[in-house]
Amino acid sequence: MTAEVPEIPRSDDPAPRPRARRRTRTAVLAGIAVAAVLGGVALAVSLPDGGAEGGGRSGPAGAASVDGGRTAPSPSLTATPSASASASASASPSPSGSAPAGSGDKDRGAAPAPRASSPGAPAGAGGVPLTVGVEAYDWPDPCSQRYLVNRPPSQVSPPPTEQDAPGWVGALDAVSSGEQSVRLTVQGTGTETVVVDALTVRIAGKRSPLAWNDFAMGYPGVGCGGDVPKRAFSVALDAARPAVTPESGQQDFPFKVSQSDPEVYYITADASAYDVSWYLELKWSSGSRSGTLTVDNNGRPFHTSGNNGRPAYEFPLGGEKWVPEGTTEVE
Repeated sequence: MTAEVPEIPRSDDPAPRPRARRRTRTAVLAGIAVAAVLGGVALAVSLPDGGAEGGGRSGPAGAASVDGGRTAPSPSLTATPSASASASASASPSPSGSAPAGSGDKDRGAAPAPRASSPGAPAGAGGVPLTVGVEAYDWPDPCSQRYLVNRPPSQVSPPPTEQDAPGWVGALDAVSSGEQSVRLTVQGTGTETVVVDALTVRIAGKRSPLAWNDFAMGYPGVGCGGDVPKRAFSVALDAARPAVTPESGQQDFPFKVSQSDPEVYYITADASAYDVSWYLELKWSSGSRSGTLTVDNNGRPFHTSGNNGRPAYEFPLGGEKWVPEGTTEVE
């Protein structure tokens, strides 16, 4: 009996191929697994909140994210303080008589005194315990009120009433001629007594008189004149150092005011040789506080010009146009 010898497969026999296919399949599966892991890592890195539950909300670098009630800052490259924080850090309370806090960067530093503007605008901001109402075109005597206007008489409207004078002046760009009467109403804002220590004149500009036509507000033949009011003062604007001077027999500063006891001051400023821009400074004190208010014409200086030698005109009662002053007939 002949023993059978197993046949040794040749190298080109296809029998070993199934094992090679198994190794290839295993390598492919391993590659897929590695790719899945890398994909997951890339996905986690791309999530703004690190892939936490409830994520998906994007935010700027440096913003804080909330996870389970805890606040954790997100990473950022730089940290810059905000402009508002810097501004508030440099702010400081304003002293008495200075601009009120919160008025803006432009008011910081050497802040101007609080301003009292006309007509009747309060000046009690910033903790100032009083208000100042300003009437820049007061007419204690209508016949003494005159205005210079840079127009011919035919282009000037009839004289206004006293209450309409500010509008008339503004429409014609008129300037008080010869003298200007200003009325100040000063009143406290509370029960405390405030002392008005002084009223000072400040010159903003002085030039040659305006070469304009001069118009009188009073009607010829109509009675003029009036009593000198209480608390009346005069200012000579032509002087080298103009000052607020009480009229003859009148009391000078200081005065006391409160909410229930106001004061009214009448200031008549005259100019002959110059065209003058000017304003007033009112000094006050109350207990340990004190300050200064700038008093002007609605944020602008008062404006008064000399009228010597200027053509003068009047408007006859019942007339229809301006005529040269002193004439008796309507032209």
